[in-house]
Amino acid sequence: MKVSSLKIKFPAVSNVLLALLSACLLILSFPDFEFSFLAWVALVPLFAAVEREKESRLRAFFTGWIFGTIFFFGTCWWLTYAPIHYAAFPPALAYLLMFCVALTVGIFPGIFCALFSILLKRLGNYAIFAAPFLWTFIEFLRFWVTGNDWNAIGYSQAFNSLLVKFGSYGGVLLVSFICSAFNAFYTYPIVKRTKNSGWFALIPLLFLLFILLKGPDLPKGVGGNGTDVIAVQPNVPMSGIKYEERATFRERHVQLAEEALQQIDKDEVVFERPRVIIFPESPMMFFYSEDAEFREFLKRFASENNAFVLFNSAEPDANSRQYFNSAVMVDQNGEKIAQYDKIHLLPFGEFQPLPEFIASNIPGFVGNFSFGDEYDLLPFGNAKAGTMICFESHFGLLSREYVRRGADFLIEMTNDGYLGKTPVLRQHLANSVFRAVETNRPLIRVTNVGVTAYIDERGEVSDEAGVYTEAARVWPVSKSDGSQTFYVRYGEWFAWLCSAVSLVLLLFSFLGKFSTEKGEA
Repeated sequence: MKVSSLKIKFPAVSNVLLALLSACLLILSFPDFEFSFLAWVALVPLFAAVEREKESRLRAFFTGWIFGTIFFFGTCWWLTYAPIHYAAFPPALAYLLMFCVALTVGIFPGIFCALFSILLKRLGNYAIFAAPFLWTFIEFLRFWVTGNDWNAIGYSQAFNSLLVKFGSYGGVLLVSFICSAFNAFYTYPIVKRTKNSGWFALIPLLFLLFILLKGPDLPKGVGGNGTDVIAVQPNVPMSGIKYEERATFRERHVQLAEEALQQIDKDEVVFERPRVIIFPESPMMFFYSEDAEFREFLKRFASENNAFVLFNSAEPDANSRQYFNSAVMVDQNGEKIAQYDKIHLLPFGEFQPLPEFIASNIPGFVGNFSFGDEYDLLPFGNAKAGTMICFESHFGLLSREYVRRGADFLIEMTNDGYLGKTPVLRQHLANSVFRAVETNRPLIRVTNVGVTAYIDERGEVSDEAGVYTEAARVWPVSKSDGSQTFYVRYGEWFAWLCSAVSLVLLLFSFLGKFSTEKGEA
């Protein structure tokens, strides 16, 4: 009795294997593997498995849940690095907790498969072509429920110049739609099993050919010689820094910057451009407002080098006992001229997403910070920059708002050092690539351990610094032409459209089922 009950509730072994195959293929499409083309076919086994399980929403759900759990565990296992290396967690416990996280987030692909099975059952094989709308809707839902959609399938195309450009129209979720659409067209002949159905598999190939021959292209900004940005990658250790050693590491920041400035002085023979030195987010937290010695140090450094300095600092919140995680800029005289307070804090790292009476007694991994609420733009000569601190590069709506308010380029200050030499370094870079493409603005990425790089408006990554090395880079930035992409003007319009289409299709399916049952009665 129990065995037969299990057969009713759980998917067939062959379909579980198909789900596992899909998860593995999709894992390989993301960094550090980066076989991005696999994302175009990775979901075919999963779609086929759901079609075979369409008589049971529960079995379809479990099929998707298995897929989602393996995929998220396989692409985000690096979350175990920090608790193992810095919190002395036993590896077995860390990986067990990571598996629990993957089980939780894996529910979203499970929901997709359950809803997809309903459409397949009620609408037939043509419902395969509803999969891209439904997939995009569920990824959008994951963003609103959990606060992020890390490794949405579209991010696998960050380093693929064929598809990433579509981000300027509908953001990363439009690229997710295109990837899932490829999978739908490849799946249809498999489930239809007719002679003529094979032609559907050619449609994605024709689409790719169209992109190669014509496709959307993004114009580059006006360019020019506005301001020199010096990006410093200091490679500060994540632990074990004694108080007396902080001055040594701070001096190394200065040395790297001054070496880059000397090179600029050799190259500039006509006129001297303004210079802005950027230090990354760092484990060596600065307290500019409360540390008089550090203010004097910065004043001396800025005036001696005739340079503006942008750095990460914990700044007091006048309305509470907490601090903001801030980006602070001082001018050539060492006087503060601008400050941005981080708006999107890292859950469990910088705040506790728990009831106040619990959260107040649980420290964050980095600290418990106050939320910023102002989209402050920082001055770079006659240009303006929108600043993102670490995790914030994941939020397209933030960079979009900066450009709507007049940002000419974007800056990301980040530190992924607490996660080691793991795929997170490239996965985080993939987020930044989409922010540049979505807004058609260059993005200056300044990191503690890597990947420090310049990302142009087309998403092309250049002049990367090696990971876990000391480095400094110099890039000129200037005022943009002020143009706005379709994504900047209308935001997540495409994700909302997919959500509406999905809900309408599901409504028709339920109404059709109700009408059928009423007629039979």
